[in-house]
Amino acid sequence: MEHLTKQTFLTKVFDFEKNQEWKYEGTLPCLIDFYADWCGPCKMVAPVLEELSKEYAGKIEIYKVDTEAEQELAAAFGIRSIPSLLFVPMEGQPQMAMGALPKGSLVQAINEVLLAEKAN
Repeated sequence: MEHLTKQTFLTKVFDFEKNQEWKYEGTLPCLIDFYADWCGPCKMVAPVLEELSKEYAGKIEIYKVDTEAEQELAAAFGIRSIPSLLFVPMEGQPQMAMGALPKGSLVQAINEVLLAEKAN
């Protein structure tokens, strides 16, 4: 699991400074956790994401963005509540989920949003 700064986000996920239209820069679908260290629900999601990053190694990337340190990134995606999870498939638009989702819901979203095109 990798923590992204604005700079690494621009190269690994989406260069919103260059592109108006969504264009995913990654090589694997990804899940981005927008969090803050003081956020209780974020702390509940963190170990689940840690597990999922091992279970889905080589299939998806899981990134974390500290909304306190990376306020410009949080603003670019209109993050108003945390945790906010951005599911980014290889094709199509990303989808945002709000709140501390249980592991089952995360697995379902990963399989349906991020890995669905591989299953077809």
